[in-house]
Amino acid sequence: MFEIDPNSQSNLDEVTTSHVHLDVAVDFDAKVLRGTATLEMQALKPAEEVVLDTAHLLIKGAHLIESGGKSTTLPVDETTVHKVYGTALRLKLPHSVAKGDKFRVVIEYETTAEGGAIQFLTPEQTLGKCHPYLFTQCEEIHARSMFPCQDSPSVKISYSADVRVPKPLTALMSAIATGQRDDGVAVTYSFEQKITIPSYLVALVVGNLKVANISDRCAVWSEPENLEACAWEFAEMEKILQTAEDLITPHGDPCLTFVTPTLIAGDRSLTDVIAHEIAHSWSGTLVTAKNWEHFWLNEGWTTYFERKIVARLSGEDSRQLSSIIGEDDLQESVTFYGKDSPLTALVPKLHGIDPDDAYSTIPYDKGAHMLYYLEQLVGGPTVFEPYMRAYINEFQGRSIDTDDWKAYLLAYFAKHNPEKLELLNGVDWAKWFYAPGMPPVGNKYDERPQRVCLDLADRWLKAAESSAYDQFSAEDIEAFSTMQKVIFLTRLAESAPLKHDTLAAIDSAYALTSYRNFEVRFGWLALALKSHYMEVTSSVVDMLSIQGRMKYTRPLYRLLHACPDGKDLAEKTFKRLRGFYHPICARMVEKDLGL
Repeated sequence: MFEIDPNSQSNLDEVTTSHVHLDVAVDFDAKVLRGTATLEMQALKPAEEVVLDTAHLLIKGAHLIESGGKSTTLPVDETTVHKVYGTALRLKLPHSVAKGDKFRVVIEYETTAEGGAIQFLTPEQTLGKCHPYLFTQCEEIHARSMFPCQDSPSVKISYSADVRVPKPLTALMSAIATGQRDDGVAVTYSFEQKITIPSYLVALVVGNLKVANISDRCAVWSEPENLEACAWEFAEMEKILQTAEDLITPHGDPCLTFVTPTLIAGDRSLTDVIAHEIAHSWSGTLVTAKNWEHFWLNEGWTTYFERKIVARLSGEDSRQLSSIIGEDDLQESVTFYGKDSPLTALVPKLHGIDPDDAYSTIPYDKGAHMLYYLEQLVGGPTVFEPYMRAYINEFQGRSIDTDDWKAYLLAYFAKHNPEKLELLNGVDWAKWFYAPGMPPVGNKYDERPQRVCLDLADRWLKAAESSAYDQFSAEDIEAFSTMQKVIFLTRLAESAPLKHDTLAAIDSAYALTSYRNFEVRFGWLALALKSHYMEVTSSVVDMLSIQGRMKYTRPLYRLLHACPDGKDLAEKTFKRLRGFYHPICARMVEKDLGL
């Protein structure tokens, strides 16, 4: 059952899905989706049943539609339940299917509140305060709580949908809108995604949504109260997309990306996240990791692409700074799990493990670290970038594992740059892939762009010895980029705990507690909590109350919980806000706090 994907109970070796059609209605009162999922399937070898992944779904019935149109009711077996991977939906076929046989399975179902994919927001939780809202997050193994499916990235599907929502709400999906029907009470929106994608990329949002076009092919959707700010913040989206296309290959992914409101910094300084999400069109969507053990093929490549896009837009210094911050984030994750933890390997073993529990910056930054190392090893961007494009073209539309990736890397250089093959054969691949902890080889980044922020941090640490703080002012960081400010705070955090009078002086000089840029504010609050500086707790609670991005939310709760006077506040705050967070975030914070 788990041979192809250790986190799926589907019989992936016997049958596969080519297309899914969802016909569902959104019920905001009951907070459920209800309707049918139709899976177009094909037998890979003789099979007597279809086994699908589900989690917390109410299955009402299923039937088989054969190629000639004959419909047969299927017995439903939900007795196989895994504590992590949900309920295997076993559908016994009326007769064995032969290799190559095509058929459709239609399942009537309803979601439940226990599922991890869907978050319903009350009107009070939205900006407009007038209409409810829902959005989905299926990564990594939560599509199975939105619809029955082969919930494995080894299976790539096209999909279509008809989604009925109450007026005046709008539905959007990670697909092209093809039409809508108004029956007076509700509107049914129709969608089609022709590009094959893994199940975790099926996405739905419903709310009071308005659109602002950025270009002929780029737009932002938001509640109307925030639309103008979003349109301004992401005005460079088309430029980022064009830069990505010039770097990689032409773009062909009509998709919807959810981005957090924490990116609305008012200065366009956090749009590297947009570069990251656009880069996923190639690494993640076009070329997909076969299962979650090889997640670095999605996120490591995407982080590498993101930094190269940023370099083309803002200069190589930006790439170097981002890589340095990534190293710090990687070290933080290794420290959190423990340097000997198997979950710190680039390719971890996930049999019996929830991929959410393994989620960290490791596949992002350890993967990007290795790709940067290989780029430098073979001679720099002029040598590595042609391989990078060839890699995407070679595997587009497919799901692959690390062995596939490595075999093609060696084959490419054997053919195009045979003199580099000896260097690649000398790489200790086993250590890179399977050894826990930090990467086996360090990268040398350009220290010049970070020198000014490191020097400022060192001046503060020196001044702390005699409380000589009069030398500092807001002008110190006025010309710093967001990344330089983060590096400045990271350098200070390396010496935590800092004296409380030092922290008070830093905040007095730079007003960091109320800083609008979330990346900088988070860096400051993390530094303060590591030093048990409780003067920032109201700002910490405020940040936890207005956003639910796991990058910020989980560490802030952990750090507050670890403060001598913060444990009760952390637990009370989480219990009050639990319903505000997406179910995945809430479950992870609950584990972090031991609740």
